[in-house]
Amino acid sequence: MAQLYVGTSGWAYPSWKPDFYPEKLAQKKFLSFYASKLNAVEVNYTFRQLVKETTVLNWLVETPEHFRFTIKAHQVLTHIKRLKSADEFLKRFLGTLEALERAKRLGPLLFQLPPNFKADQATLAEFLSSLPRAVRAAFEFRHDSWLTDATWSTLHERNIALCVAETEERNTPDVVTADYAYYRYRKPTYTADERKAMVARIQEHLVAGRDVFAYFKHEETPEGVLYAVDLLQAGGASKS
Repeated sequence: MAQLYVGTSGWAYPSWKPDFYPEKLAQKKFLSFYASKLNAVEVNYTFRQLVKETTVLNWLVETPEHFRFTIKAHQVLTHIKRLKSADEFLKRFLGTLEALERAKRLGPLLFQLPPNFKADQATLAEFLSSLPRAVRAAFEFRHDSWLTDATWSTLHERNIALCVAETEERNTPDVVTADYAYYRYRKPTYTADERKAMVARIQEHLVAGRDVFAYFKHEETPEGVLYAVDLLQAGGASKS
């Protein structure tokens, strides 16, 4: 049965008190509380540093078995090497996630390409060929030249999801390229009608047998995490 996984891009925000976190909750207990309300999180700090195994093991202890961790790919892969000659670092990056993978708690990896990275299908295809087939991944393209049928085809050939990102500047076309879907809802606020539309689209994926991963912008205000809780409930997903 297809599953809906919903969360935010991070959890360590004291400013979410008291609307989400209880006023007196210690920060070291934030993740376990977060995981009692949501069933996934997108970890963004891995864009700048490799996660330590001890950190991953702590995450596993503090969250239930159904909880998933999406990991943002390191900038060496996306911004420095720009997907070229990246095999060695990719293996190193994936090695830091082995504990999550062994525990079957790893969500899709998020590869966010820089805004000045223009479409290069050959480079993308070569990079995707070096990703283990068992690893789910989503690609967020921020240069319009990528938003073409050629890109959808390249992703589809390797069963890699297009990251459908909604921002104040740009909306990615909602195109299915894998047997799972990935959404990043990055606008600061969403109307009730917009959130109903999210639920309707998610239900289409679930009925078609596709898992859905959806993450709201974290920010310093609690709106995103509250939207996430509502979406998980409205989407009909079970957190257990």
